[in-house]
Amino acid sequence: MPILYLRMNIIFNMKNVAIVYYSGYGHTKKVAEHIRVGVNALKKVHAVLISVDELQDVDALNDYEAIVFGAPTYMGSVPYQFKKFMDDASKVWLKKGWKDKLAAGFTNSGSLSGDKFNVLMQLCTFACQHGMLWLSLGIDNTSGQNEHHSGHLEALNRMGGSLGLMTQSENDSPEVTPPIGDKRTAELFGRRIAEYVILLAKR
Repeated sequence: MPILYLRMNIIFNMKNVAIVYYSGYGHTKKVAEHIRVGVNALKKVHAVLISVDELQDVDALNDYEAIVFGAPTYMGSVPYQFKKFMDDASKVWLKKGWKDKLAAGFTNSGSLSGDKFNVLMQLCTFACQHGMLWLSLGIDNTSGQNEHHSGHLEALNRMGGSLGLMTQSENDSPEVTPPIGDKRTAELFGRRIAEYVILLAKR
């Protein structure tokens, strides 16, 4: 289905964003869905979700203008399923297939820290190995504003991250967690990604 959308979008001069993710329990996928909402809020940009479990060939990503990488934080690192995708992408690296494409990243964990920054560093390093252009989160932490205490569930960027998007989920269904603030941050991040896709297309 993503390939069909991609071909149709090329015909209509749409810019395409691939959100490539792994999700063990559905929470990281939920974040990916909200990033997609933000991307698709802008005309002429279209995002699709691609699970690494279903990605048969990494070369399928070569025609996207931007690739957003997302993985949960397991034991302070990306899970092995996502690491396999990263290793499989070495054949793209040999051909510089993703060079100068826009890249961004996000991660989710069950704790407020969980060493999420390490996962974002892994994703950023991976993107830079491919010569991609890494986009920061660019969203202020609104904790402490509007009577919100630090880390308030409705605050934007409540983790105070900058390298990429950090979200946190309780031990509950992805239909109720991550909280609304994290989902809103994901949508704003998606919109920021779309804005830079359009900006880079004008070069």
